[in-house]
Amino acid sequence: MMIRQQLTNLQLELIKLYSTELESNELVELKQVLARFFAQKAIKEADQIWEDRNLTNHDLDSWLNEP
Repeated sequence: MMIRQQLTNLQLELIKLYSTELESNELVELKQVLARFFAQKAIKEADQIWEDRNLTNHDLDSWLNEP
């Protein structure tokens, strides 16, 4: 039995993009752009959670010092 999963819109766009031959330095640059994009999204989400839960630096220090 074969289960087919549909590709996401991101996967489809990346397939289109990667059909273009890039120089190795261009590929590194593209990976950095993608990494920065997803890092910024993660930071934004973390900031929102921090704000929603009214967390403080004291809370973070307490977590870091838990056994």
